[in-house]
Amino acid sequence: SAALPPPAPMLAFLRPPLCTALRWAAPGLFASFHCSAPRLRPARVAVVLSGCGVYDGTEIHEASAILVHLSRGGAEVQMYAPDVPQMHVIDHSKGQPAEAESRNVLVESARIARGKIASLAKLTTADHDAVIFPGGFGAAKNLSTFAVDGKDCKVNREVERVLKDFHKAGKPIGLCCISPVLAAKVLSGAEVTVGHEEEEGGKWPYAGTAGAIKELGGKHYVKEAVFSLTPFYEAHVDTKNKVVTTPAFMCETELHNIFDGIGAMVKNVLKLTGK
Repeated sequence: SAALPPPAPMLAFLRPPLCTALRWAAPGLFASFHCSAPRLRPARVAVVLSGCGVYDGTEIHEASAILVHLSRGGAEVQMYAPDVPQMHVIDHSKGQPAEAESRNVLVESARIARGKIASLAKLTTADHDAVIFPGGFGAAKNLSTFAVDGKDCKVNREVERVLKDFHKAGKPIGLCCISPVLAAKVLSGAEVTVGHEEEEGGKWPYAGTAGAIKELGGKHYVKEAVFSLTPFYEAHVDTKNKVVTTPAFMCETELHNIFDGIGAMVKNVLKLTGK
């Protein structure tokens, strides 16, 4: 008597190469069953935070947009922050320093990470396929001294180590808003964008950062933060150094434009991982 085909659930446990071999050996028997393609391991992405709040830490909308786009891209995410004191604390309702108050960057970053965060000292290239730095003044105050020292700034030791390690390993680095200054300082000759190089009546209030990037040894590329002639919000991809940047809140524009620009950055970072 003719052998009966195995039930579909049984085939679900067959590895794709074996499933293909069975189809080749008995095409009539297995032709009606679907064999899934091999599944690649999802990209593992580290996200480095610098506190909680635009004026003294991570820009929360940017961090959220990055996490949403990474989730949509199927990435596995681990968040990190340096375990150091903040430069200072800003009262965001007044835009002024809160005198006699101090906070820790890792502790504040845990607010965004919903508690699931580790010290930046534990971040290694072996555990991740890419790293992304959101913006916010924390990148210029807590991850570096750019807000105070400009082109003569120093970068946090662990931040510098992470940037150099990922670059050496040929793994992509994503940055948005003000954080591209970190790459410009640490990775000589890196191509980045913070948007435009002129304020244009206040539309690009931090345009002077582009000049500072050049002084740091980086190469600046003018990019839009909003819809232009192509159906994409712009990110700059430095294919040689695998550095991907986008202007985000360097531009005074609607929130959905920021979200979409960050999406372009994340998409290109994931593409460069090859996952």
